[in-house]
Amino acid sequence: MTPAAGLPGAVPLAEQLRPRTLGEVVGQQHLLGEGKPLRLAFETGQPHSCILWGPPGVGKTTIARLMADAFDAQFISISAVLGGVKEIRDAVERAEAARSGLAPQRTLVFVDEVHRFNRAQQDAFLPHVESGLFTFIGATTENPSFEVNAALLSRARVYVLKPLESEDLKEILRRAGEKSALPAIETTAVERLVAFADGDARRLINTLETLALVARREPVETVTVAWLERVLGERLRRYDKGGDQFYDTISALHKSVRGSNPDAALYWFVRMLDGGADPRYLARRLVRMASEDIGLADPRALRLALDAAEVYERLGSPEGELALAECVVYLAVAPKSNAVYKAYNAVRAWVKADATRPVPMHLRNAPTALMKQLDYGRGYRYAHDEPEAYAAGQSYWPEGLEGQRFYEPVDRGLEIRIAERLAQLRARDRSAAAAEPDAADGPSGPG
Repeated sequence: MTPAAGLPGAVPLAEQLRPRTLGEVVGQQHLLGEGKPLRLAFETGQPHSCILWGPPGVGKTTIARLMADAFDAQFISISAVLGGVKEIRDAVERAEAARSGLAPQRTLVFVDEVHRFNRAQQDAFLPHVESGLFTFIGATTENPSFEVNAALLSRARVYVLKPLESEDLKEILRRAGEKSALPAIETTAVERLVAFADGDARRLINTLETLALVARREPVETVTVAWLERVLGERLRRYDKGGDQFYDTISALHKSVRGSNPDAALYWFVRMLDGGADPRYLARRLVRMASEDIGLADPRALRLALDAAEVYERLGSPEGELALAECVVYLAVAPKSNAVYKAYNAVRAWVKADATRPVPMHLRNAPTALMKQLDYGRGYRYAHDEPEAYAAGQSYWPEGLEGQRFYEPVDRGLEIRIAERLAQLRARDRSAAAAEPDAADGPSGPG
């Protein structure tokens, strides 16, 4: 019988819970579900070199080991951090011996933290991947397009693994309950543990082992939130990603940026980092703010947000966080406009409620003689051939929708000039319509 997790000499809980078959893997159904790419690779028995890219604790090493088992391959693990060219040469020798033995066997070389492979390591590795001596499986938490050279990357498919969902983590908790010495866990404490894990099975399992040790020293009938807070203390408070505090704080950050207060925005940004928020999540939120709250008032904001996210991917923490902080300040002081955001939502609502209207004949493409005979494209005026590249009076709407307005620029930033330009173009449209007595305006729209 396996000793209970948390006892001296016990098999680590992570090893006890490690899946032995593909069906035991929790999560990653977009890759391992029926008909999905990695499952197909398992089922066809045709291994291929690949890179598993995802956050910590989502099953990268487990999947690599299962692939070796499924393909009856020799499994060799190399750490890109601790290993060097010597370890690669040893792996090559073992792969050649396995291939030329009395019972030839495939070899799968697993490289953990592959983004840490230096140039010499990659150069020593590449020829053997190309020759098919072994199948290469890399695991990385970093964007491989930034860290892995193009030659090696081109010979490996990249699979993106996702953080585990709440239900996945609860399933791991259930399985751990059968292995560990932990008492029953009340529902609210389960939710707190799942939030604390933040999609990372390894963090969850390591936490459970800690709790099991404490529970052995201080017997407890039921694991409650109060007991968790006492045992885990500051760590639990600061990684409350699934709780109200997390969402309240990100809301405060977003509202401070929208309200053009750079000092408060920086305060809430640092509070998020201090609370354990993933800087990549914050980067995504900054991109959203640039689109939703600044828009065309300052189009540079979106580019700056994307650049800050890329800088963080390249530098990581803590250096990359400065680029995100710079972005927070810029977004806060930039002129604000949600005009595009409002227009987009209004158009979506309109299209959803309206009928599917046919494209007017003059706007249709006419690549064949038959289409031209049917008047496709007839009467269309090519804007570049018109004065100032504008075909005044030409309609681009389905019949019955002429004159709709959804986008109304604000009087801030670049949208001041956009509004002036639109006013000029609309004046030209009115003049063109006045010159054609038969022209009639369409019905007014919701805007």
